[in-house]
Amino acid sequence: MHYMAMHGLKRARPAELVPGTLRVITARMDYLPADCPEGWQTLELDRLRRPSEAIVSVYARGRDYHKVMRNRLQQLSGQIVKALGPLAYRVFTDSAPVLEAELGSRSGQGWRGKHTLLLSRDAGSMFFLGEIFVDMALPVTDPVAGHCGRCSACIDICPTQAIIAPYQLDARRCISYLTIEHAGSIPLELRPLMGNRIYGCDDCQLICPWNKYAQRSALPDFDARAGLAGSQLVELSGWSEEAFLRFTEGSPIRRIGHERWLRNIAVALGNALRELDVDAAEPLLTALASRAGHPSALVREHVAWALKQLGSDSN
Repeated sequence: MHYMAMHGLKRARPAELVPGTLRVITARMDYLPADCPEGWQTLELDRLRRPSEAIVSVYARGRDYHKVMRNRLQQLSGQIVKALGPLAYRVFTDSAPVLEAELGSRSGQGWRGKHTLLLSRDAGSMFFLGEIFVDMALPVTDPVAGHCGRCSACIDICPTQAIIAPYQLDARRCISYLTIEHAGSIPLELRPLMGNRIYGCDDCQLICPWNKYAQRSALPDFDARAGLAGSQLVELSGWSEEAFLRFTEGSPIRRIGHERWLRNIAVALGNALRELDVDAAEPLLTALASRAGHPSALVREHVAWALKQLGSDSN
């Protein structure tokens, strides 16, 4: 990703990113909604088998975690200052070219799973990471050993085979990257593999045995918002830009903008058309047709592709 490459070795050298840094305090914050039922992994996997349903990654169904985590890290920093005295600090949570998973691994928050995410024996991987860079030489926490063993479930389930080897991820193939970070046209060969995922992808986490230990959040911030869990593709495709901004206010989804939102939904609609009979496909075709003349060439391209998918067995 360009913003990571742009900062070069600063990613791996905290003292170059924030001069004077002597230690990094790492923190994690659970994000499973408080009302998440037992067997939630199976329920989420079942959503993927309903082609007309829009799938938004679990972490993105509530409030923007950047704001929540940053605020709590600032509060924690204030408590540390009260306990230890004056110190210079700066907080981060996915807001700078910081190697968060590596810092979390080295500080004992968990180990790097084969999907490259951080895994904890008592919390799985359904948590956010944050850091406090400080200019005080605090005691160092030891890392923990890995516990993936011979399991390859995350590698086997990845829809686009983005996990090219244990502990190696090709972000260019990752659905989370494609639907969130990638600004241009989605590669043709990957579109059919994206299914009904319109923002992010949780497959490697849903299948991971360690996530049976994932913890529910005590914060209402991560409760799912209306429209972001269980909604139909046709419904979300109909959101105007005004509606998109209204329904995603305070959500991490807003940052991709309405254009990419429609691009992602067009791909999902096209994938659904390949699985539905003609009668069931009619509302999806109508939704796509309404966007065929969209001002954005990016949207028009993906809509045109989607319209060709009815009855198709290939991309």
